[in-house]
Amino acid sequence: MRQSGNVKRFSLSKQLLSSRDSLTHSSPLCADAGGEGGVSIMASMQKRLQKELLALQNDPPPGMTLNEKSVQNTITQWIVDMEGAPGTLYEGEKFQLLFKFSGRYPFDSPQVMFTGENIPVHPHVYSNGHICLSILTEDWSPALSVQSVCLSIISMLSSCKEKRRPPDNSFYVRTCNKNPKKTKWWYHDDTC
Repeated sequence: MRQSGNVKRFSLSKQLLSSRDSLTHSSPLCADAGGEGGVSIMASMQKRLQKELLALQNDPPPGMTLNEKSVQNTITQWIVDMEGAPGTLYEGEKFQLLFKFSGRYPFDSPQVMFTGENIPVHPHVYSNGHICLSILTEDWSPALSVQSVCLSIISMLSSCKEKRRPPDNSFYVRTCNKNPKKTKWWYHDDTC
């Protein structure tokens, strides 16, 4: 069984390498980023994402698995399947996290949000899937990774003592941008 998993990973990695080549030569980002310098930035981002993808496949955080179908055609958008940690309010619940990476990753944080049918009810998670978590915006560092973001989100959910939406959920969901990174978050609550 393990061998077939390795073959699958090898096949997926091979697909990503070939998609990287086509992205590097045809991406609008390359032209906008200044010719050859843009190709270098794109190649650097692709290399980092491939490394993180393999790390997530080989050593995922507890309760997390990469949705392999989500990366078959592109390396810049991933879905990570998540299960609530045992002994928490979310035990046994299943969620999905959507990661979108810009051409400036890892210098620019990924866009991360819950997606799908089940959005966790949590004081820092809006009903549209947007997550109020400082490492996703102003506290982002290129030293962070998809795995560290996943661990932070698991920790945030696991430490929750009461399932409830943020107090401004209705207003925010009606008025926000679709991209949670465009929100000017106000980080004021460490109690969850």
